[in-house]
Amino acid sequence: MGSRKKEMADAIKESKKHIAFAKLNNCPTSPRKMRLVADLVRGENVDKALNVLRFSQKEASRRLEKLVLSAVANWQAKNEDADIESAELFIQEIKVDSGSMLKRLRPAPQGRAHRIRKRSNHVTVVLGSKDKTESN
Repeated sequence: MGSRKKEMADAIKESKKHIAFAKLNNCPTSPRKMRLVADLVRGENVDKALNVLRFSQKEASRRLEKLVLSAVANWQAKNEDADIESAELFIQEIKVDSGSMLKRLRPAPQGRAHRIRKRSNHVTVVLGSKDKTESN
C-alpha cells in the first residue's frame, strides 16, 4: 500500500527536477515598477537576463538580479550532477503580484488629508532548462 505512494512521490519529484523557482515576498517597490523590469527578462536565457538586469538603471533590477541568482542556486541544489552551461536555463515564468499596502496620510491644504498608498509586491521566478524539456 505504501509503495505506490512512494513511487508516485518519486515520479512527481522527477518531473519537477528540471524546474526551480524562487520567491521574493513583500518587496517594497510598487508592482507596476517591478513589472517594467520583469517584462525585460521574461522568457530570456539566464545569462542574458542577468546581464540585462545588471546594466539596467532601475532599482527594481537589483532585487530581481538577486532573485534570479537565488533561483539558479536552487536549480543547482536539485541537480547536483548537471552543469549550468549544458542545461541552458531560461526564465520560464516570472510573475509580479501586489503585496500588502502601507497606508499613510499626507497633509493637504485647508485641513484635509490625502491618503498615500505605499505599495509592495511579491515576485515569483520559475526557471526551466531547455535540454531536459526536449527529451521528455
